[in-house]
Amino acid sequence: MTSLFAKNAFADRVVLITGASSGIGEGTAQAFAAHGATVMISGRDAGRGARVRDAICASGALAKLSLGDVTNASYCDALVAETVREFGHLDILFNNAGVVFNGTVDQTSDDAWRHLIDTNLSGSFFMARAAVRQMKAQGKGGCIVNMGSECALIAYESLAAYSASKAAIAMLTKVMAIDHARDGIRVNAVCPGDVDTPMTEIAWQQLNLSREEILRRLGSHIPIGRIGKPLDVANAVMFLASEAASFITGSILPVDGGTTAR
Repeated sequence: MTSLFAKNAFADRVVLITGASSGIGEGTAQAFAAHGATVMISGRDAGRGARVRDAICASGALAKLSLGDVTNASYCDALVAETVREFGHLDILFNNAGVVFNGTVDQTSDDAWRHLIDTNLSGSFFMARAAVRQMKAQGKGGCIVNMGSECALIAYESLAAYSASKAAIAMLTKVMAIDHARDGIRVNAVCPGDVDTPMTEIAWQQLNLSREEILRRLGSHIPIGRIGKPLDVANAVMFLASEAASFITGSILPVDGGTTAR
């Protein structure tokens, strides 16, 4: 895929990405690094996180790995502090960490509900709060991109808890954008459709489908005719974080091959 960005487009930027050890987070970390950014990657899997960090460093970019759980507010505060300690400042947060669970409300246990809300919503809130405080202290603004979902925009069967968490992210994004516009902090959200990542495959496997059947079904219902790739979302995140989007805040951007346009 041809890049829309110069190789040094983010050369002076420090980017913090949660859930960066696989899937969209990994792809976005690699994309920012390929365009000059310094990247702090956060995740819970030491092996996968180290692989992502090492690949970025091998490409000539600078990356550090922090292991922790965004459901812990203290970890989120410490992660921002660690980023600033290592790199001097924080310019961009991509709030990407998340989990998915298939189930109607009567099929969703208390534990599943709490885990999903704690990760997708509370984790994003804790990270955004820590980032906003740091960006305001720096006095030069910043950019936050939250991970939403097409499930925040249209209803799907058996995704009650997940959809609720992502709809909340959409409104959190809008309110934060208004609250912090005068601080020079822009806040937007991307809402991917189905993207070929481990999390998407896990979600569909909960329905006892093979990978081949998953891809066939997805290709048949997405207007563009294919499942998304991590780079499709990474490009949208980088655009929203770039100067090209300097007049864009509070946007909820579908990246879904046309699915929510139906």
